[in-house]
Formats: sequence, C-alpha cells, structure tokens
Amino acid sequence: MSVLVAIGDRDNSKLVSQLQARLPNIHIEQYSQCEDFSKIEFVLAWYAPKELWAQLPNLKVVSSFGAGVDSIDLDLLPEHVEVVRIVDSQLEVDMAEYVLTHVLAQKLQLKEYYQKQAATQWKPNRVLSHNKVAILGFGQLGRACAQRLVDNGFSVSAWAQSHKDVNNVTMYYGEHGLNEMLPNTDYLVCLLPLTENTAGIINKDLLAKLPAHAVLVNAARGQHVIEADLLQALNSDSLRAATLDAFDQEPLPSEHPYWLHPKITITPHCAALSDVNCVIEQIEVSIQCLTNGTPLKNRVDRTKGY
Repeated sequence: MSVLVAIGDRDNSKLVSQLQARLPNIHIEQYSQCEDFSKIEFVLAWYAPKELWAQLPNLKVVSSFGAGVDSIDLDLLPEHVEVVRIVDSQLEVDMAEYVLTHVLAQKLQLKEYYQKQAATQWKPNRVLSHNKVAILGFGQLGRACAQRLVDNGFSVSAWAQSHKDVNNVTMYYGEHGLNEMLPNTDYLVCLLPLTENTAGIINKDLLAKLPAHAVLVNAARGQHVIEADLLQALNSDSLRAATLDAFDQEPLPSEHPYWLHPKITITPHCAALSDVNCVIEQIEVSIQCLTNGTPLKNRVDRTKGY
C-alpha cells in the first residue's frame, strides 16, 4: 500500500519523514513526486489539486490534515472512499480561551482603549452590560466554548442542526430558531463547519436581525461571511464590531479594507491550531486501521460534510 501526502503548495518533506519513521513498511510520498498513482490507497490532504482525485483508481481513505474537511471536495471522491478528520482535544481548550478572550475584549471595549492610547486620550467608559452570547454550531468546539462562557457568567444560547441535550445553554434549531435567537444576541460566535448550507450564512439578512450593539466573532471559516455585507453593517452602525480569525482569502491581502477598519479586530487564523505531533499520531492510527482492516476513527458523514 502507498500513502500520498497532498497538502497545498508547500514542501512536506519533514512530515513525510516523520510518518515514514513511524510506518517503515508503508511507502509514503508527496504529490509532486508520485510515480504511480494507481498504488495510492490513502491520501493525507489539505487543499489538494482537484485533478488529483481522478488519478487514484484504488483510493480507499482520505484524511484531512485538520479538524475540518472543507478543503476536500467530497463530491469528487467515489462513494466508497471513507473520509476522516483530525480530532485534537487541545483545540477545544484553545478555542474556548480564544472566544472567551475576545468576547471579554469586546465587552471591556479594549480596542477603543488601544485607539485612545494611540491618540493620547484619557476617556474611561463603564464596562458594557451586554452578557448574551449566541453560538452558531454546537459540535466539539461549540460545547467547549459554551461551558467556558457559562463558567465566566455569560448567558449562552446556541444554534444547531440536530437536537442537543445541554445544561445551562438555551438551544435553537432550524430557520425559525435562528430568527428567534438573533434579536437577543449581544455577541454572535460562528463555529460552524463550512458546508453548502453554511457558506455565506453571515449576510445582510442575518446581520439585520442582530441588535445594533451586537458583535460578530468568526472563528470558523472566512467563507461563512459575505464581506461586503459585514462592512456595510459596520459602516452603517447596524453592527458594533467584529473579531475575525478566518478569511475568504488567506493570508489576507494587504490592501483589504479589514486591516484598517476601526471596528474590526483581526487575528491570523490562529484561534485553535492543531499540534503537529497529535496530527501525525492520528494519521498513523488511520493508516494502521486501513492496513489491518479495522474500523476507522473520526469518520466524516459525507452527506453532512462534517
């Protein structure tokens, strides 16, 4: 069996060497150096070239290099191919800390104080009373963020696709539930997986349902946000501020209006970064499962996209 590493436009020699050391009896190679695609049964992918999939007649498993699988066009994979993702428990901790930190920063109006410092202005303000956080997406990361927010005194609600039995969190479902939740939201946190149904979900219609004092925190994918609609909402004062960790194009182009916008806080897609050692361990396990014919862990439901 051969394993192919196809991770974007980068040199993955170090990663291949680490995997090869763990799996000495498995042939592992990079996409750019592959000599015989017909031998490939397992692909480790992240924004792999779309033309790759049609060249793999014996493909059995595709593993995402990260927690999400939106970098893989699932429609291009044969139905029998299984897809797995990385599950890193530390991501929960990191994401919960990121969300809590930025919700508190918005509540305390820290960005405004940084701007006042730059202008040598001494203008104290009372901490905002806004205390209601709504989370879009309630999977592993959403649950961790909700618990951390609840532990710190916030009132938390969440919107999910399927029923969740959760203490201390008010749950909403479907379009009706979303429309009911949004008007009572002070901080809207997006943690949705990127799918056909969630791409562009943060648009002018959704933003118009939020109170004018509300803040958006997007720690999911840039494609969830219609950029022009977000800028319009901020510029018209129908949204107070936004903290953005993910963007439609990354790295964010230097000329992008987000950079200098006074109401936008930018972080470089760093809210929750996978530990390389953890990733390698899980890839090793997945390859061994395929080799031994045992059930794969962390399988993705291809009908849902997550």
